[in-house]
Order: sequence, then C-alpha cells, then structure tokens
Amino acid sequence: MRDREKCRQWSIAVSSSPATTQTTGVHDISSSACLPVHEVLRELVSTREGLSAEAAAERLRQWGPNAVASHKARVLPVLWRQMRSPLLGLLFAAATISYVVGRHSDAVIIGVILTLSVGLGFVNEYRAEKAAEALHGQISHQAVVIRGGRVTAVEVTALVPGDVVKLRLGDIVPADLRLLEVTGLECGESVLTGESLPVPKDTAAVSVGVALAELSCCALMGTVVHAGSARAVVVATGTATEFGKIAAGLSGHQLETEFQRGLRRFSMLLVYVAGTLTTSIFVINVVLHKPLIDSLLFSLAIAVGITPQLLPAVVSSSLAAGSRRMSRQKVLVKRLVCIEDLGDVDVLFTDKTGTLTQGHIEFKRALPAGRQSPEQVLKWGLPCTDVDADGSQILGGNPLDTALWEAATAQPEDAHANVYQRVGMLPFDHERRMFSTVVRDPMGGTVLVTKGAPESVLERCENVPEQARTLLATEFAAGNRVVAVATRSAPGLVRPAAADEHGLELAGLLVFLDPPKPDAAAALLRLAGLGVTVKIVTGDNPAVAVRVCHDLGLTSSGTITGTDLDAMDDARLRAAIAHTTVFARVSPQHKARIVRVQRTTGHDVAFLGDGVNDALALHAADVGISVDSATDVAKDAADVILLEKDLDVLADGVVGGRRIFANTIKYVLMGTSSNFGNMFSAAGASLFLGFLPMLPSQILLNNLLYDTSQLAIPTDRVDEAQLRRPSHWDIRFIRRFMIFFGPLSSVFDFATFGVMLWVFHSGPAQFRTGWFVESLATQTLVIFAIRTRRIPFWRSHPSLPLTLAALGVVSVGVLLPATPLAARLGFQPLPLGFFVALVAMVICYLALIEVGKRIFYRWRPTPIAEPGGAVGHSRLLRRRAARFSTALRPHHRPRPVGR
Repeated sequence: MRDREKCRQWSIAVSSSPATTQTTGVHDISSSACLPVHEVLRELVSTREGLSAEAAAERLRQWGPNAVASHKARVLPVLWRQMRSPLLGLLFAAATISYVVGRHSDAVIIGVILTLSVGLGFVNEYRAEKAAEALHGQISHQAVVIRGGRVTAVEVTALVPGDVVKLRLGDIVPADLRLLEVTGLECGESVLTGESLPVPKDTAAVSVGVALAELSCCALMGTVVHAGSARAVVVATGTATEFGKIAAGLSGHQLETEFQRGLRRFSMLLVYVAGTLTTSIFVINVVLHKPLIDSLLFSLAIAVGITPQLLPAVVSSSLAAGSRRMSRQKVLVKRLVCIEDLGDVDVLFTDKTGTLTQGHIEFKRALPAGRQSPEQVLKWGLPCTDVDADGSQILGGNPLDTALWEAATAQPEDAHANVYQRVGMLPFDHERRMFSTVVRDPMGGTVLVTKGAPESVLERCENVPEQARTLLATEFAAGNRVVAVATRSAPGLVRPAAADEHGLELAGLLVFLDPPKPDAAAALLRLAGLGVTVKIVTGDNPAVAVRVCHDLGLTSSGTITGTDLDAMDDARLRAAIAHTTVFARVSPQHKARIVRVQRTTGHDVAFLGDGVNDALALHAADVGISVDSATDVAKDAADVILLEKDLDVLADGVVGGRRIFANTIKYVLMGTSSNFGNMFSAAGASLFLGFLPMLPSQILLNNLLYDTSQLAIPTDRVDEAQLRRPSHWDIRFIRRFMIFFGPLSSVFDFATFGVMLWVFHSGPAQFRTGWFVESLATQTLVIFAIRTRRIPFWRSHPSLPLTLAALGVVSVGVLLPATPLAARLGFQPLPLGFFVALVAMVICYLALIEVGKRIFYRWRPTPIAEPGGAVGHSRLLRRRAARFSTALRPHHRPRPVGR
C-alpha cells in the first residue's frame, strides 16, 4: 500500500508538470509500472476497449505526434554546410584584404563568384534534402490499436496516451506501454539496455524506483517483440519515452556508408595535392618578386581551382534525381547515399516466399495420418493459429494461418461450425518453429494441439506412421509448403509451455501451394546479367527450395541446412558458400552468420527479407532490403524498401545505383584530370612569366563556369557495359587517372602559351584571356571523352542537357571577352586567328585523350572492394529512431486491418 501511494503521488507530481503534460498528458512509464492496471487506465481516462476516434484526434492535437525526430529540409544547416569550407573562408578573407588595400574590383568579383558558387551548391543540396524528405514520407510505419472496440491500423506517429495497442511477434513496440494482457510475451531490449537476451513480461505491478531493465510489466518504445503477444495501453509517446530521451541526445551526424567513405578518401587526396601545388606556386611567385597580395590570391584561387567545389552539389543532384526515378520504379531508400551502396551489390541473399514464388499462399488439402478425416485435421489446425477473425472477416495474421482460415470460411458451415474453444496458447517462435494451444472439445475435455514445421512436430510425436513420412516427402518434392498438426490429451492444462510439447500423436498434414512467379525466371537472368549472384536463404524444407529453383532455371550448385551450418566453422563455411545456392531450414542466427561470412570474402552483400527472422541478417548485410508489407522489425532493419516484392524491381534499384555512381565518377575524373592539368600549367607558367598567367578572379570565374556545366552530369546516359558489374571507389585508380591525363591537358595549355606569346605577341591581359578561353573549352568539352570508354558521339551518346550545358558554357567563355564586362574582368578581345588555333587544339586534345584512354584502360587493374564494417549499436539506435519521425506526407486516416 505504501508503494502504491508513493506511485500515485509520483504520478500526480509528474502529471502536474507543464512539460510532461504537453508531451504525455499523464505520467512517465516508471510511475505507471508500479500501479495496478485499472488505476493506470483510470489515470489515462481510457478503457480496455481503447479510446474513441474523436478522443484520439483531440489528444493528438493537444500533445503532438508520437515522434522523436523530424525529417525536414532546413535552410540554415544546408547553407552552413556550403559555407564551412576552409578554402572558401580563406578566399573570403583574401577578398576582404583586397578591398582594404584598394583592390575593390577584385574584391567584388571574388565576392560575386563565391556567392554564386555557394548558391549553386545550396540550391542543389537543398533540392536533395527535399527529395529525401518526400522519400521518407512514403515509408509508412503502422501500429494495430483498438479504438472504440474496433481493431484499427494507424501510423505510429498518430498514437496518443490512452490508446490500446496489440503486440505480436516481430513488432517494434511503438510507444512506452503498460501491459494489460500478455501471452508468453518476451521483448528484446538491447536497443535500450544492451542486454542481448529477451526479457519475459507479465502484468504485475513492480516496486517503486526499480531500474529500467526491471520494468517487467511494461513494453518500451523501440524494443522488439521476440515472442508471444500482448495488449497494452500507451502511457508515454515521443520524446517523453525512454527511447525518445536517448534518441534526442543523438547527434544529427549520420554514420558513413561505403560511398561516403570513398568521397572522404578522395577529398583527402585533393587536399594533399592542392596543398603541395598552392604552397609551391606561392613560394615561386614570392621568390620571383611578384606582388605579395597577388601571389597570395593567385595561390588560393589555384587551391579552389583544383578542388571540385561542386562535387557535393553534383552528388546531391545525382542522388535526388536518382531517388525520384527509383521511387517511380517502386524502390525507396531511407537515406539517399544508400543508392550507391545498392549499386555495389554483387551477391544477393533472398528468401523464397513472395520473391521467387507468388507470395499468395493457398491452402490445398489436409492429409490425415490415421483414422481422422481431412475435415478433422483442418478443425484441429484452425484454433492453433494466430489470426484476428470476426466471423468470416480475417483481420490479420501470418500467410499460412490466413490461408487456413480463408479455406475454412469458404467451406459449408458444417465443415467448421464446431471449431474447438481455445483455452490458452504458446505462440510461435523461430527456435521451436511451432505454435501450441490448449482447446476444450465438445465433451469438455482439454486437448493440446501443436502445429508447425513437420520436422519439429514429428520429433515430438510417438509412433509416426511410415505412410505419413512418405506423404510428407512427396509433398516436399512437389515444392509444396507443409505444416504438421499433432494432438494429445492434456487434462487440467491451461497455459501450455515448451516442455508440454511431447508425447504427441500426429493428426495429419496441411498442404499449401505457393507457385513460382511467372516472371521470376526472367528477373533472375537479369540479375545474373548485372553480375549479381542470387542465393536462397529460407526456413523451408530444402527439397521445396531446390524444386522452386529448378522450376525457375536457377541452377542449384549445392544445398546446406541449418544442421550442416552448426557443424562448420567460419573457414569451412566461407569455402562452402562459393558453391552453395540454397540454405534451407536455417534459423535467424544462421542467416546473419551466412551474410557476415560472405562479406569477409570481399563481396558487397545484400539481404532481402520481410520477416522477424530476417532482422539479424538485414542488419548484418551491406545493404538490407525489405518490402513495404514486411514486419516492423524487418522494415526497421532495412536500408531499402521495395513497394513490390519483386526481383525485377530490385534489379531496377541496382541499375539505378550503378547509374548514379557512374555519373558521380565522371565528375570526379573530370575534376582530378583537367583541374590538375590546369593548375600544373599555372605552376609551370609562373616560372618563366613576368606576370601572373591568370588573375585570381579569372581562375575562380573559370572554375565556376566549368562546374556549372557539370551540374548536368546527373542527367547523362550511362553505357550498358558500366551497368553490368558493380563499381567501387578506387583511390589508386583515381590518382593514376589524374597523373596520366592531367599532363595531357597541360600540353595544350603550354601550346596556348606559345601561341599567345610568339604568334600574337600578347601582353598580360590578352595572354590571360587566351588561356582563360582555351582552358575553359578544353576542360569542359573533354567530358564527352571522359564520360565513356567508347568512342564518343558514335558508340556512346551523351544526354541532351549535358551537351547543351557544355556547349553553352564554352560559348559564354568565348563571348565574354567581347562584352562590356571584359575590362572589369581583366580581359581583352582576341584576334580571329586565335579561334582557328583554338578549334585545332580542341580537336587534337580530344583525339589525344582517345588514344590515352586506350592505353590507360588496357593497363588498369581490377578494383579491390573493401568489406564493410559491422553494424554498431549507434547505427541501430539511429535506424530505430528514424521509425518514430515525422515528415511532410498526406494525412493517413486510421483504417481497419484487412486481408
């Protein structure tokens, strides 16, 4: 009584707090845990039948969404990311110094160019953020609640204190809940407590002040239903939950993907190159007694010139365009950068049901094992299911159970009229692979009924007829799904336990049909053409899986079962995976181990699954892929969501990822070759010229115009050959490309120097103008050669936007010296003969690049793929937090859970 009074006082104190009232309206989970169920419901002004729809809507308006984060594009953070570059900061300081020392025109020009550069990056990254926001809004997460006594599905963000929630195996707990009824409930709470073992739950109140891990009568937001089922009332939502408090403390910085790590390594390469070149150029100019301010500005401009400033904008633009295209193809990514990772995949592990098969399971027949009739076997199986049924309407359940009820309701009334009354049950779990229930027969006796995987059920049966084993083998060989049903008398038993599942008598077999998809064979061929090896990982019987593979033309080079896996160490498994196509009768731990071992071989591994037993493997894969209809825990663990469980849709996603990566690499290779060549030329020119070869403002303008043309790269076509196999970041390849092709552009820069000095006898202004035009033309037009390994325009055609952008920028560069802006920019008109020489040099340059491509790619070694790292606890927290977040999306009204 004293504990209850303390708890009530605590509840009143917390509920009177303005901050808490705003968020939860009642009290936190710790105070509810020490109160009896009826008092918690009274405090929440709710009942076991839940809230009315009107009351829930009012509470949602009052307390806000059940969210711990928000996916919204924000202007200031995006702008800050564009402005925080140290090089831009130095240039801003240099522009300020120029203004102070009287070089007003230079200061204004540099300021305008910097503003345009930042503006272009901002616009493209902000568009990408908006695309990510829209993408997030398409991924729905729902909870099953009881409102007004009716089972309803609502968005998890629409839950409010007082809602009554139903929990099942595989659900992610959608809020902090006080349990009202439990049936064998166990929750995995590692995301909060770090404890790896699932925690049993009950409804008894606990003492005041117990630790979070000891709240046995509560289910906490973000934890996973490992076993059993329950009904519970929502106590706290959003940031008032225990999970919300942790998620609110996470920084906004996301963990790196393989693609981002490649970008970072590439950026460091440019830092080293830029640092070396700019320091050398500055020292040379100072030693040659050139003006200090000019030398400083020139060196800083060189640093910016060699850095692909708009690489983030190009990447963001590519990702945004790719995400929109993939969304139309029914592929959603949780983070835009996962698109490239999807393109890297070369091994895919997938389950069988719904991927290779149609996924609509149909009950075909019941096969009795003894004297019982097929109808009697069906009657035994019906109460041993986990579905919500109201008369003929099925409100939800796993596919096999749903198919069983559909078959029963389609039969005449007397075929299922006397279904046994269920007294107690032991829910299915993936260790036992069975579901048991205690039923009361028409005579008043109690019977234990067990239904599950045939191998598991038969192990617990006595005197199994040989005919039954023969029937089972025949059905498996035909590729059918089979469930065994067994019974035994159980006087006085109410709540069955795993220890009670023994001494059973086999009643019969329930046979289900899930035929192969008509288009699955073509999808498998397409994936093979993309260099993706498909392997089947299933909990089904190996004979069934092999038969399906055979029907679809997927050659099975070997089969391994869960029992075989247990006898192998990782070294033997690593060797066996290479020649194994089917992994059957495997547990969730087996699936995760297979994925982890495969990753150590250097392959990029994807796992496609939609069940609670797939969550561990989804987390272990480089790219976890699930479907919109998957269980909560599977969708939460995945990086990519398919709106349709179809391998052809997945192949579209792989192609999309590779296309985006290929276009990003085009910009990288352009930036590291032409920019490096231009800056190398500038360093050489500084040695023999008595003046700066190009003004700082002209270098920045050149770089801005060039980068602007490259913003069209995301629209470019990609050669079919580049889509046939995964591509990976290879910094050594990029460095060799830069060193090989950079000096080729310098050859024509030095040719331009000779033409300007010895043919046209140009002064500083005309010399700079000529090099500006030639440099812009060659480094912009070379995209047509760099973008493909084929002969450009003949065997590989660029996109129209890229062509127009490149030609447009070159036209601007050619016309700029003839405009009124020329004098302010330090330009002079060029003689007509220069343009004849320019055309000749551009043609020769592109021809030399083609010759260089043939030589370079003949020597190129095969890139080495680096295996990814393990998924840590922080990444798990972030993935889980993303589930409870809001975004701009159409309003979702609650809907009944139907078939």
